[in-house]
Amino acid sequence: MKKKISLSDFVICIKGGGDIASGVAWRLYQCGFRVYIIEIERPMAVRRKVAFCEAVYDGKAVVEGVEAALVNSPCEIPDVWGRGMIPVIIDPENNSRHETSPDILIDATIAKRNTGTSINHAPLVIALGPGFVAGRDAHLVIETNRGHNLGRVVAEGSAEPDTGVPGPVEGITSDRVLRSPADGIFNNTMDIGASVKKGDTVGFVNEMPVKTLIGGVLRGLVRPGISVSKGLKIGDVDPRGKTEYCFTISEKALAIAGGVLEGILRSFT
Repeated sequence: MKKKISLSDFVICIKGGGDIASGVAWRLYQCGFRVYIIEIERPMAVRRKVAFCEAVYDGKAVVEGVEAALVNSPCEIPDVWGRGMIPVIIDPENNSRHETSPDILIDATIAKRNTGTSINHAPLVIALGPGFVAGRDAHLVIETNRGHNLGRVVAEGSAEPDTGVPGPVEGITSDRVLRSPADGIFNNTMDIGASVKKGDTVGFVNEMPVKTLIGGVLRGLVRPGISVSKGLKIGDVDPRGKTEYCFTISEKALAIAGGVLEGILRSFT
């Protein structure tokens, strides 16, 4: 598989535009790769301020100075690259790959399972997190679990299994996550970046309040007006209390992006 090639010659398709996927896209863009993102029709990112998938709703999205723009067809992708932006296309079945012929496909949906990615979809397929086996579903898998192995490249076998418990921040795990109290429509009363105390109401699902379990900064919330199900993660409180963390790519996303970059360079240089 190895061959020497200019980085700008690569076409990289990233499946997913949430905060982790966007961290990967941002880092690869900064390295000179031609990146485009495929998304579903109604993405539901929690950390919306650092998610390129917001371009699906707003036409454009900016993450740490890098802009993404929504396109309607694969033929528009080169024009967006020419304007120095990352194209985002609604393409849940990844049909666009037949026209774009990506050199690299990165499954960054963090779905904890394989939702349709095949090792045959590109010369190099990289998958993030559990649900994939290196050598069967993808050529390489990147560890996404917080801890000693975060960002490591797995060439044989799988990433660590999903624990069902969010990684600790300041020693806090599940209590930093906001979950929907019911099925219904979410609407917010506070915005991302707001300081919160334990027991604050940040919004409602129908008429049921969504309350914080800890104090800190409201780092993420799903879009208002979106349909949610009971128990779904719809927000995130950062106990570190630093507002700037709400608007910058996380250390976790950057570590995973570093693993992706390593996997690419291992394979092609």
